[in-house]
Amino acid sequence: MMTPGPVHPITIEPAGRRWRAAFEGHVIADSDEALVLTEANYAPVVYFPREAVSLEYMSRTDRSTHCPYKGDAGYFTLLMDGRFAENAAWTYEKPFPAMAAISERIAFYPNKVEVYAVEDAAVNRQPRQAPGPATTDVDEVVKHTDSGGGASQQEHWPPNVEGPDGGVR
Repeated sequence: MMTPGPVHPITIEPAGRRWRAAFEGHVIADSDEALVLTEANYAPVVYFPREAVSLEYMSRTDRSTHCPYKGDAGYFTLLMDGRFAENAAWTYEKPFPAMAAISERIAFYPNKVEVYAVEDAAVNRQPRQAPGPATTDVDEVVKHTDSGGGASQQEHWPPNVEGPDGGVR
Protein backbone atom coordinates (compact mmCIF):
# COMPACT_ATOMS: atom_id res chain seq x y z
CA MET A 1 0.00 0.00 0.00
CA MET A 2 1.33 3.38 -1.03
CA THR A 3 0.16 6.72 0.33
CA PRO A 4 -0.54 9.65 -1.99
CA GLY A 5 1.87 12.52 -1.59
CA PRO A 6 3.92 15.08 -3.53
CA VAL A 7 5.34 12.46 -5.90
CA HIS A 8 1.92 10.96 -6.67
CA PRO A 9 -0.84 13.33 -5.48
CA ILE A 10 -4.45 12.19 -5.24
CA THR A 11 -7.31 14.44 -4.20
CA ILE A 12 -10.96 13.57 -3.67
CA GLU A 13 -13.45 16.42 -3.58
CA PRO A 14 -17.22 16.87 -3.82
CA ALA A 15 -18.12 17.46 -7.46
CA GLY A 16 -19.89 20.69 -6.56
CA ARG A 17 -22.59 20.14 -9.18
CA ARG A 18 -24.83 17.42 -10.55
CA TRP A 19 -23.26 14.71 -12.73
CA ARG A 20 -24.76 12.08 -15.01
CA ALA A 21 -23.57 9.04 -16.90
CA ALA A 22 -25.33 7.91 -20.08
CA PHE A 23 -25.04 4.70 -22.08
CA GLU A 24 -26.74 4.22 -25.44
CA GLY A 25 -28.70 7.42 -24.89
CA HIS A 26 -30.05 6.36 -21.48
CA VAL A 27 -29.09 8.03 -18.20
CA ILE A 28 -27.70 5.27 -15.99
CA ALA A 29 -26.32 7.42 -13.17
CA ASP A 30 -27.46 10.77 -11.82
CA SER A 31 -26.23 12.43 -8.64
CA ASP A 32 -25.53 15.74 -7.01
CA GLU A 33 -23.36 13.87 -4.47
CA ALA A 34 -20.65 12.64 -6.84
CA LEU A 35 -16.98 12.88 -5.94
CA VAL A 36 -14.16 13.84 -8.28
CA LEU A 37 -10.86 12.01 -7.84
CA THR A 38 -7.84 13.68 -9.37
CA GLU A 39 -4.74 11.52 -9.47
CA ALA A 40 -1.28 12.69 -10.55
CA ASN A 41 -1.32 13.42 -14.30
CA TYR A 42 -4.46 11.37 -15.08
CA ALA A 43 -7.77 12.88 -16.13
CA PRO A 44 -10.17 13.48 -13.21
CA VAL A 45 -12.64 10.66 -12.53
CA VAL A 46 -16.21 11.09 -11.30
CA TYR A 47 -17.31 8.54 -8.69
CA PHE A 48 -21.09 8.13 -8.29
CA PRO A 49 -22.77 6.87 -5.12
CA ARG A 50 -23.88 3.29 -5.77
CA GLU A 51 -27.53 4.16 -5.04
CA ALA A 52 -27.43 6.75 -7.86
CA VAL A 53 -26.48 4.13 -10.48
CA SER A 54 -28.95 1.91 -12.38
CA LEU A 55 -27.36 -1.40 -11.43
CA GLU A 56 -30.06 -3.39 -13.25
CA TYR A 57 -28.14 -2.77 -16.49
CA MET A 58 -24.84 -3.91 -15.03
CA SER A 59 -23.33 -7.28 -14.24
CA ARG A 60 -20.21 -7.96 -12.24
CA THR A 61 -17.32 -9.44 -14.21
CA ASP A 62 -14.35 -11.53 -13.15
CA ARG A 63 -11.94 -8.70 -13.94
CA SER A 64 -10.07 -7.13 -11.06
CA THR A 65 -7.09 -4.82 -10.89
CA HIS A 66 -4.87 -3.53 -8.14
CA CYS A 67 -3.77 0.06 -7.62
CA PRO A 68 -0.99 0.53 -5.06
CA TYR A 69 -2.69 3.78 -3.92
CA LYS A 70 -6.36 2.84 -3.97
CA GLY A 71 -6.54 -0.95 -3.56
CA ASP A 72 -8.42 -3.64 -5.51
CA ALA A 73 -11.02 -2.68 -8.10
CA GLY A 74 -13.90 -4.80 -9.36
CA TYR A 75 -15.58 -4.25 -12.73
CA PHE A 76 -19.04 -4.19 -14.32
CA THR A 77 -20.22 -4.78 -17.88
CA LEU A 78 -23.19 -2.77 -19.16
CA LEU A 79 -25.99 -4.31 -21.23
CA MET A 80 -28.79 -2.17 -22.60
CA ASP A 81 -30.92 -2.35 -25.75
CA GLY A 82 -28.89 -5.30 -26.99
CA ARG A 83 -25.63 -3.35 -26.77
CA PHE A 84 -22.94 -3.98 -24.20
CA ALA A 85 -19.78 -2.37 -22.98
CA GLU A 86 -17.45 -4.85 -21.34
CA ASN A 87 -15.80 -3.73 -18.09
CA ALA A 88 -17.17 -0.20 -18.58
CA ALA A 89 -17.39 0.63 -14.88
CA TRP A 90 -15.36 -0.07 -11.79
CA THR A 91 -15.61 0.16 -8.03
CA TYR A 92 -13.32 0.04 -5.03
CA GLU A 93 -15.46 -1.70 -2.45
CA LYS A 94 -12.75 -1.76 0.21
CA PRO A 95 -10.15 0.82 -0.79
CA PHE A 96 -7.09 1.64 1.24
CA PRO A 97 -7.80 3.98 4.21
CA ALA A 98 -6.54 7.11 2.43
CA MET A 99 -9.14 6.49 -0.30
CA ALA A 100 -12.07 5.55 1.96
CA ALA A 101 -14.24 8.30 0.41
CA ILE A 102 -14.61 6.30 -2.84
CA SER A 103 -15.68 3.11 -1.07
CA GLU A 104 -18.72 1.50 -2.74
CA ARG A 105 -18.84 4.22 -5.42
CA ILE A 106 -18.87 3.53 -9.15
CA ALA A 107 -16.86 5.22 -11.91
CA PHE A 108 -17.16 4.81 -15.68
CA TYR A 109 -14.66 4.74 -18.53
CA PRO A 110 -15.38 7.88 -20.58
CA ASN A 111 -14.64 6.08 -23.85
CA LYS A 112 -17.50 3.64 -23.09
CA VAL A 113 -19.98 5.77 -21.12
CA GLU A 114 -20.68 9.48 -21.48
CA VAL A 115 -20.03 11.23 -18.15
CA TYR A 116 -21.10 14.86 -18.01
CA ALA A 117 -22.04 17.69 -15.66
CA VAL A 118 -25.56 19.13 -15.75
CA GLU A 119 -27.11 22.19 -14.25
CA ASP A 120 -29.23 20.94 -11.36
CA ALA A 121 -31.86 23.62 -11.91
CA ALA A 122 -32.42 22.36 -15.46
CA VAL A 123 -33.40 18.87 -14.28
CA ASN A 124 -34.61 19.37 -10.74
CA ARG A 125 -36.85 22.30 -9.82
CA GLN A 126 -35.85 23.25 -6.32
CA PRO A 127 -38.66 23.33 -3.73
CA ARG A 128 -37.69 26.87 -2.74
CA GLN A 129 -38.46 28.12 -6.26
CA ALA A 130 -41.94 29.43 -6.93
CA PRO A 131 -43.72 27.37 -9.57
CA GLY A 132 -43.94 29.11 -12.91
CA PRO A 133 -46.95 29.20 -15.23
CA ALA A 134 -45.90 26.06 -17.12
CA THR A 135 -45.47 24.11 -13.87
CA THR A 136 -48.82 25.32 -12.56
CA ASP A 137 -50.55 24.22 -15.80
CA VAL A 138 -48.99 20.76 -15.60
CA ASP A 139 -49.89 20.42 -11.91
CA GLU A 140 -53.48 21.39 -12.71
CA VAL A 141 -53.74 18.76 -15.44
CA VAL A 142 -52.27 16.08 -13.18
CA LYS A 143 -54.90 16.82 -10.53
CA HIS A 144 -57.63 16.07 -13.07
CA THR A 145 -56.24 12.71 -14.15
CA ASP A 146 -56.83 9.25 -12.79
CA SER A 147 -54.55 8.58 -9.86
CA GLY A 148 -54.74 4.85 -10.50
CA GLY A 149 -57.78 4.29 -8.30
CA GLY A 150 -60.30 4.78 -11.10
CA ALA A 151 -61.20 8.36 -10.26
CA SER A 152 -59.79 11.85 -10.82
CA GLN A 153 -57.83 13.41 -8.04
CA GLN A 154 -60.11 16.47 -8.26
CA GLU A 155 -63.61 17.14 -9.57
CA HIS A 156 -63.91 17.08 -13.34
CA TRP A 157 -63.60 20.33 -15.24
CA PRO A 158 -66.87 21.80 -16.49
CA PRO A 159 -67.66 20.76 -20.08
CA ASN A 160 -66.37 23.08 -22.76
CA VAL A 161 -68.22 21.63 -25.80
CA GLU A 162 -71.84 21.06 -26.69
CA GLY A 163 -73.17 17.60 -27.37
CA PRO A 164 -74.78 16.53 -30.70
CA ASP A 165 -78.24 17.49 -29.45
CA GLY A 166 -77.17 21.05 -28.71
CA GLY A 167 -76.88 20.47 -24.98
CA VAL A 168 -73.75 20.38 -22.92
CA ARG A 169 -72.46 16.88 -22.36
